[in-house]
Amino acid sequence: MEVKTKIHAEDGKQELLITREFDLPLELLFKAYTEPEIVEQWMGTKVLQLENKKHGSYQFETSDAKGNVVFKANGVMAEFVSNQKITRTFEMENTPFAVQLEFLVFEKLTDDTSKLTMQIVYKSVALRDQMLQLPFAQGLNMAHNRLQDFVSQLKNTP
Repeated sequence: MEVKTKIHAEDGKQELLITREFDLPLELLFKAYTEPEIVEQWMGTKVLQLENKKHGSYQFETSDAKGNVVFKANGVMAEFVSNQKITRTFEMENTPFAVQLEFLVFEKLTDDTSKLTMQIVYKSVALRDQMLQLPFAQGLNMAHNRLQDFVSQLKNTP
């Protein structure tokens, strides 16, 4: 399987640069990050809160088949410009990872294609490297593949 989501990690830096081109119009790609029903589909998590505005907050939660919460994340939107960019914090609860800062930039390539560039800044190089030891890259690529597949169906719905 081709890995379409590219992750660049420069030695000694506490950030990741993630890029992915989608066969989706810019507006649909942006909706995939801002419409709770769509986020739930491709992320496979429940959206408890998603306030798409400056100083808005969000909260996601994933449970197992028995209803036990296995993943919980939250953050605050520092900047929100429709169809252009989202700057937000991201915190995974009950993990050793500190809050990270995420810069998401959405770019129109053609009428039917768009690009997402994410810069994620970690508290330290060690925490960034610890994240890279997890199946983070594969998981993100799989999630982006689900985003592409699910949102493509929306594109073809009248």
